[in-house]
Amino acid sequence: MKRLPQIALLPDGKRLHLQDGPIDLIIEAKGSEGEVRVAYEAAARRFTGLLDELCEELIELRKAADPARSSLNGVVARRMHAAVAPFAVEHFITPMAAVAGSVAEEVLGAMLAAERLDRAYVNNGGDIALHLTRGEQFTVGLMNRPDHHGVMQTIKIEADDPARGIATSGRHGRSFSLGIADAVTVLARTASQADATATIIANAVDLPGHPAIIRCPANELQPDSDLGARLVTRDVGVLRESEIDDALRAGVSRAQQLLAAGLIEGAALRLLGETAVVGATGIRAGALPPFHGNALERTAHV
Repeated sequence: MKRLPQIALLPDGKRLHLQDGPIDLIIEAKGSEGEVRVAYEAAARRFTGLLDELCEELIELRKAADPARSSLNGVVARRMHAAVAPFAVEHFITPMAAVAGSVAEEVLGAMLAAERLDRAYVNNGGDIALHLTRGEQFTVGLMNRPDHHGVMQTIKIEADDPARGIATSGRHGRSFSLGIADAVTVLARTASQADATATIIANAVDLPGHPAIIRCPANELQPDSDLGARLVTRDVGVLRESEIDDALRAGVSRAQQLLAAGLIEGAALRLLGETAVVGATGIRAGALPPFHGNALERTAHV
């Protein structure tokens, strides 16, 4: 018998909360009352046992991804591998870099297979799988850093935009980061893709060897970390404006490569109150300015 997760409607009566171990989902669907009920029932069914499926292959999921092949069996595990495989030749990356987005994508898929919905999202700790039909839209709130409340700016995704996945990575998030970005928010065609690429871009925002950056082995902080003894960022001291520019420029360069390759639709990179934006999809009037040419265009957070 499968262990039952926590399943409950939130007090607003509109959103569904599913929680099992470290997986914590907030789900909202738009449709008729019957359509929403059927979709929520499908989400709960698919969510039940999903953590156990991942745990069965956890040892393999924590190993460096092979860029050419996968021995993983579960549908979510294989999606995780597919999301990180494009980066596995140049970088150490494990399928765990795409776990949150892949889970959100799987649960949303179960909902859409069960019922037609006008709009729906599955939010897995800030990594979001999104469904929009004609005339619908979704507003993403950008925070200065994942561990602080308060929205710095918003990005609006319309139904005709290709982005259907949103993810944020950085040194303040739930996972460790090799870079120094406070937060990198990525829009991509899928949530699993957004999750993996946010990790890659956040790692690229960096100043290797800088004395103001404190790093330590990941396994000293979390013995079973998939990063092993690789150094992760624990603190960032005072940086000059030119150094912030240099770190952001490194991340912008990586994001532009991913944009050109079709792996992302846009990204917002934030470091010590400064922001750079790559790509235009979802960036509406009043939102953050994009990065253009050779000059790093930034906005100060207040």
